[in-house]
Amino acid sequence: MVDLKKILTGNLFGGLGKDIAVDLGTANTLVYVKGEGIVIREPSVVAVNQKTNQILAIGKEAKKMVGRTPAHIVATKPLLNGVISDFEVAEQMLKYFVQAAYNGKAVFPKPRLIIGIPCGLTEVEKKAVKDAGKSTGAQKVFLIEQPMAAAIGARLPVQEAGGNFVVDMGGGTTEIAVISLGGIVLAKSLKIAGDKLNEDIINFSQEEYKLLIGDRTAEQVKIKLGSACSIKEKQKGEEKTEMPIRGRNLITGLPEEVIINEEDVRKAIEKSIKEVVMEVKNTIEETPPELVADIMSRGIYLAGGGALLRGLDVLITKETKIPTRIVEDPLTAIVRGAGMVLESLDELEEVLIEPEDLQAPR
Repeated sequence: MVDLKKILTGNLFGGLGKDIAVDLGTANTLVYVKGEGIVIREPSVVAVNQKTNQILAIGKEAKKMVGRTPAHIVATKPLLNGVISDFEVAEQMLKYFVQAAYNGKAVFPKPRLIIGIPCGLTEVEKKAVKDAGKSTGAQKVFLIEQPMAAAIGARLPVQEAGGNFVVDMGGGTTEIAVISLGGIVLAKSLKIAGDKLNEDIINFSQEEYKLLIGDRTAEQVKIKLGSACSIKEKQKGEEKTEMPIRGRNLITGLPEEVIINEEDVRKAIEKSIKEVVMEVKNTIEETPPELVADIMSRGIYLAGGGALLRGLDVLITKETKIPTRIVEDPLTAIVRGAGMVLESLDELEEVLIEPEDLQAPR
C-alpha cells in the first residue's frame, strides 16, 4: 500500500488535525484521517435486532453473521447500488466508523468530512449522504464523485487539459468517466459490479447444479476463480483451477458439495462483464475526438475491487484497442484520492461537487 503519511503533506486546517475522507461503498467503507492515512477498512454491513431495533454489530463482525442469523436478526447492507437505502442504519454505520477512526475520542474543533459518491446521484440522494455525514458531528461535509477521487488517487493529471479515462468497478456500481481540467466531461454509472457478479454465480449454481449457495460462498468463488477472459490452454498434465462449493440441493433439499471450475465461473459472469465492456466502448464513442486522442496515449485506468478480476484489463484492451492498466492498490484508490484532496484542499477544491461551501464558518 502507498505510504500516504510520507507522500501527502499540508497544514491547511491548522487546529483541525482530524479532518477525514470516507469511501462510503456498497461493499466496503474506508476511512482516511488527515495526516495519518487509511485507518479503517471494513465491510459496509450492519447486524440489526429487529425486535428491539438495536444494532448488534457493524463491519467485519456483522459480515460474519450474514446468512447465519435467526429470523429476528438481520445482517444488511445499508447501501444499495451506491445509494443509501436505509438512512438510519447508514447513519449509525458512518458514525461508528468515524468514531473508530478517532479511537472513540472527542475531537474539537469539529472536523471536515469528504465523502465519495457515485456519479449521477439525484439531489435527494446527495442530501441523504450529506445528512448522514453531518450526523457524525462534522463541521462541513463535501462530496466528490468516485471516479474523480479514483483518478486523483491514481495520480492522473486531472487538472490538465487532457483526457483521463477511469473505470471504477466497486461492489454496487461501475463508474465510467472521462476527466479533464478538474471536471468530469462524460460519466456513466452501471448497476453491474461485484455484487451483481456474486448474484450471477448464485444463479449459475442453481441452474447448472441445482445447488443453492449463499452470497459469502459466491464471493469466495468469484475471488478465487473469477476471470473475464477465456481460459488459456493448459499445459499437459496441468489441472484446471477448481474448488468445492457446498449448499442445499434444490431437488432433494439435502446438503451437497459440487466442484466448480474457472470456466464455469467465467460463463456465469460473462454476460455482466460484456455489458460493462460495451458501456466502456459506448463512452469512448461519445467522448470528444481531442480527448479520445489523449486517452489513446494515456490509456484506460481500472480502479475498485472489480479491477482485480483476472483478465478484465486484457479484455478491455482487446475490445477497445486502448491500453488498459490497473491502478496501484485499486481497492483504496477512491479513499486515497479523497484524502489527497483533503490534504491539498486549496489546490484541489474544484474537483468537489460543491466547492463554494469550502470556507468554514467563523
